[in-house]
Formats: sequence, structure tokens, C-alpha cells
Amino acid sequence: MQVIKYPQKDSWPQLLQRPVLDSSLLHKKVQDVLDDVKQKGDAAVLHYTHRFDGVSLDSLLVSAAEVQEACAILAPQLKEAIQLAAHNIENFHAAQLANGEVIETMPGVRCWRKLSGIEKVGLYIPGGSAPLFSTILMLAIPAKLAGCKQVVLCSPPAKDGTLNAAI
Repeated sequence: MQVIKYPQKDSWPQLLQRPVLDSSLLHKKVQDVLDDVKQKGDAAVLHYTHRFDGVSLDSLLVSAAEVQEACAILAPQLKEAIQLAAHNIENFHAAQLANGEVIETMPGVRCWRKLSGIEKVGLYIPGGSAPLFSTILMLAIPAKLAGCKQVVLCSPPAKDGTLNAAI
């Protein structure tokens, strides 16, 4: 680590310049994965789950039995905390549902807010070794309130192939 004390003012721009990463190779790799998933669907997702997460899955769907088991092992205090958070998040977003009033910002210019839900939405929930189940609440509740007809939740599995019980 380089320590710089009391640099001259004319050197500040150079010192504050952020390093630049050439992401073109990374972009190509990501695009290849996306193209593969578009062509091969779930088979490609299973392949990349094995390749990137080190997990071999038989299915991408969580079974009803897995959901019941997760509910059974989740601590009651955590369930209560999730329900309270869900209630608060729903109250916050429900207050935003009303279309805004028309505001004339200047003569002849009228502005307003119009809400319209998306028919289908995909939610990515961080999982694996760093599950972040609160993301479900922050994304799924607004989607539900907005009237999304289909919500798909995706989350990487833990090394044993399971999802975190809270997810």
C-alpha cells in the first residue's frame, strides 16, 4: 500500500483517478452464458449452477415438501420479524399506489404520475453462502401490489443444493 501525505494540489486529479478495468472480456463471457441459456433453457441453467456454484441439481423448482420443511425449521422469532417487515413494507408501498395529482409546472405543461404493473417479473434473491432473504420482501411486495400476474423468484443454492430456509 502506498501512503501519500500532503500531496500537492496539482497532483490531486491523478491521485483521485479510479482504476479502469477493461470489461470487454467479461462482457463476452456473460453474453455467452446468456446466449446459452436462451438456446438451451433450464438445461443450461443446471449446467451453470454446477459450474459456478458447485452444485448438481435435479430440478430448478423448490418442491412443496422443501417449503414445508423450511417453514418447520425457521425460528418463530425470525418468522415474526419477517411478517412485521412485510407488513411495514406493504404499508409503505400501498401508500404510493394512488395516481398522483396533475401538477401544472408552467402554463400549459401538465405533469402526473401514472402507475402500471408489469405482467411478468423475475426476482433475483442473493442466496448460496450469503442469503439475503429481505430482498424478497423489498421486491416481491411491490410487484404484488403493482398487480404483476407472474412473479418468478430465482436464487442460487447452498453447496448442499438447498435454499436457505428463510428464502
